[in-house]
Amino acid sequence: MVSSPPPSMAPIVLKHLKKTDIEKRMTLPSKSLKCFPSLRDDKHTVDFQVRDECGRVWKFQIYTRKKNKYPKPVLTKGWREFVCSKQLRVDDRVAFYMEKEDQADSVKYRVEVEKAVKIFGAVFGHEQIHC
Repeated sequence: MVSSPPPSMAPIVLKHLKKTDIEKRMTLPSKSLKCFPSLRDDKHTVDFQVRDECGRVWKFQIYTRKKNKYPKPVLTKGWREFVCSKQLRVDDRVAFYMEKEDQADSVKYRVEVEKAVKIFGAVFGHEQIHC
């Protein structure tokens, strides 16, 4: 039902979506912030691009609290468009991957969506979406 990426390709974020993730913004674990483009010059937002399983490039923005030792990162700009396009629902799963390339240590990001398989309201697994 679910195909997993190779063991060396562990996701930097793997999240079961909640209501807030669907309706407003997706919260990210604070420890994952080090894997995304860094915030510079006292800025609290950073934009980055992600390629999905269909090859489409999405532009997201990570937002963190200003002047707070607990940054509480969230995906804001671009996230709701992604949710609507993929018809995401509560209990669906999203995984972000970071792929380093040999050329000048460049980094690319990839996102995969898995739809929750529910029977009588209970989640029995997840299934990758197909293009």
